[in-house]
Amino acid sequence: MGSIRQVTEYASTERNAIADLMAELGPEAPTLCAGWTTRDLAAHLVTRATRAEAAAGIVVRGLAGHMKRVQDRIAAREWPALLTAVRKRPWWALFVDEPLNRTEYFIHHEDVRRAQPEWQPRELDDDYADALWSGVRTQARLALRRTPATVRVTAPGLGTIEAGRGGPGVNLVGEPGELLMFLSGRQKHARVELIGPPEITGRMWTARYGV
Repeated sequence: MGSIRQVTEYASTERNAIADLMAELGPEAPTLCAGWTTRDLAAHLVTRATRAEAAAGIVVRGLAGHMKRVQDRIAAREWPALLTAVRKRPWWALFVDEPLNRTEYFIHHEDVRRAQPEWQPRELDDDYADALWSGVRTQARLALRRTPATVRVTAPGLGTIEAGRGGPGVNLVGEPGELLMFLSGRQKHARVELIGPPEITGRMWTARYGV
């Protein structure tokens, strides 16, 4: 009988890790999310997990005001209670936690880590890097769909995908976590290699990727 591969719940691991780091830093620490402290980011995570009608404001402009009001109310909670809510896996994530939340919580964990002085990239095990690579493939096709180039996105040892609208060749190379940070709009805090025509790569370094 063949061995059964253990499924690691990376989303739960990241959820608890970000709460641990926020508890260590306190509610007023900076994050990479413009204008947001750790308290604001914690409120966003809880809103996303527990208030679907408000979280829709992330992509539906008409609901953005409602989302902000809900997040502000959640942000007003006592800090320990807010962190307890961050740690709690939402009921709807029982079967879809990994595909929906793995990338989200990885990126937001790094939003807190990389906003602190002297941060360094984490060394991820091979299985986790492979799991994040699946998120890179999706994110690249979304983020680069309007880029006027053929962008070859490569994670050494894992593979290469092509994205963009076609045209001049551009190579974007990095570890899966670094590629996710770049493709989610955190380019200045992503350690990647970007090679291609300067007029295109220059725009890619400053593009507004992500939602």
